[in-house]
Amino acid sequence: MLSELKNEWKNTIENELRSYLGADDIPALSIGVPPKSEMGDAAFPMFPYAKAAGKAPALIAKDIMALISGKDHPSGEMLVAGPYLNVRFDIPSLSDAILSEAERAGDEYGAVSDLEGRKIMVEFSCPNTNKPLHLGHMRNDSLGESVSTLLKKAGAEVMKVNLINNRGVHICKSMLAYKLFGNGETPESTGEKGDHFVGRYYVRFAQWEKDAAAMKEKNPDIVSSPDFIDPDTAAQEMLRKWEAGDEETRALWEKMNKWTLDGLSESYRNMGISFDKLYYESDTYKLGRSEVMKGLELGFFRKEEDGSVQVDLSPIGLDKKVLLRRDGTTLYMTQDIGTAVRRHEDWPFDSLIYVVASEQNYHFKVLFYVLSLLGYKWAEELHHLSYGMVNLPNGKMKSREGTVVDADDLLEELTVLARREIEAKGREEAVGDVAATAKKIALGALNYYLLQVQPQHDMVFDPEKSISFNGNTGPYLQYTCARISSILRKADDEGYDETLFDGSLLTDDDEKALLKAVESFPETVRKAALNYDPSIIASYLYENAKTFSHYYHDNQILKAETKALSVSRLRLIKALRTVMKNGFALIGVPYLESM
Repeated sequence: MLSELKNEWKNTIENELRSYLGADDIPALSIGVPPKSEMGDAAFPMFPYAKAAGKAPALIAKDIMALISGKDHPSGEMLVAGPYLNVRFDIPSLSDAILSEAERAGDEYGAVSDLEGRKIMVEFSCPNTNKPLHLGHMRNDSLGESVSTLLKKAGAEVMKVNLINNRGVHICKSMLAYKLFGNGETPESTGEKGDHFVGRYYVRFAQWEKDAAAMKEKNPDIVSSPDFIDPDTAAQEMLRKWEAGDEETRALWEKMNKWTLDGLSESYRNMGISFDKLYYESDTYKLGRSEVMKGLELGFFRKEEDGSVQVDLSPIGLDKKVLLRRDGTTLYMTQDIGTAVRRHEDWPFDSLIYVVASEQNYHFKVLFYVLSLLGYKWAEELHHLSYGMVNLPNGKMKSREGTVVDADDLLEELTVLARREIEAKGREEAVGDVAATAKKIALGALNYYLLQVQPQHDMVFDPEKSISFNGNTGPYLQYTCARISSILRKADDEGYDETLFDGSLLTDDDEKALLKAVESFPETVRKAALNYDPSIIASYLYENAKTFSHYYHDNQILKAETKALSVSRLRLIKALRTVMKNGFALIGVPYLESM
């Protein structure tokens, strides 16, 4: 097929370049795609050879084409496009092979074996048990779930893990606020989802902090009053009690943690997110502390005058980092050290990918360095998949101020918007279960919008735009696939003779573009998986949808000029539906037969 032909041409051109340059060791020849179809189907740049040849790349391209033209070469027509030597293939003649491969593999089409035999652990989500999931978590969850699916499609054995951040001073803040202001209410008594209930007290603590700061500013002497409680000092004291095993503190912690975890589990189910194993910070922080003490004994870390244990980061261009506070309590870094060690003991991975926002770039640089100091060779295979922040059209979100976009509320809002679209178009009868369809459209809108942007970039999430049935959105892709399915259902009802297929009839530019798209799906999956970048799949699917829409507008499929042409076009769009459905599964967009 095309990929094999491209590699044959690559080898042919490289061999000719070796003779042309009089050298066996030359830069590897890359394969690109011309920006316009009339310029060919494969582009081979001559830039890397200009210095050795002493000629401009465009002249090299002409010389190499002339040399190859007089010899046997793979099928295809050569043409020079500036500094590129391009090749145009007879796409229709390859159509049967391309479509047969997609048909044979079916749901497995697109799978590659680049990561076969590798065990890869992916950590994502990692919520705190003091608040519900918000839009930022949703980008994390969409990205982690998609990357995990892509890695599996590339042959890896994948374990999806979630670290529940269920201890620390931030958890104590919501606990303390509940203890002081809760008056015994519960999620059951208020009718709230557990994580929302606890999150309300995290916001209440922040308000208490503000009130206390205002009181101190107005009357500095108030701090000496026995009735005045400093919020931050009280939260730190509660953490100390927790780590000391205080029964009352532990009982409150267990109760509030359960409320939050029950709520989070419901959110994950609604978003289609799952994990193979949950880790809890409360189970690993002690191991982290022992690892830090081991490093202290070995001289890797140092105990400072204030009693804290720190690591010198000058070898990696940084200052110092506290690993244990002076009162002996642990930090995020401490528990992350213990969690990493425990994970490798549980499931000796070949690599571990942390899906965490770019705000934590420093944290992971330090974590990986500390683990390498402790002698763990596998620290070399730890990777931070750093992603950008999600903002709203009106600015950033802040959990402590209660200005975040709640995940549950957003998904419900998108579902309502999807239902309105269905009803506005009078599609209730076509879709059947309107409520179920609206949820699938909402989930597709959410995941696609979050994943269409490259992970490292910040993004703005606009709910109204995400749910649109037009443009670069999940619903637009779902609608495109539903339209293809509708055509194929009609064809099945009418009956058609598949033996009439004639690939030589697929000469339209859009037909050739769709054939190339079907053929390139496995390579697209490979690129997305190896780069941990679902946006590559999203972009591929959108381009396919645009091409199909243009093609469908300009061409008859069921009522083409001849039966053979109809059959050929039907077989083409059936293969296109296969790659669209399979691509949807990689980025969390539900496939819909009707919309």
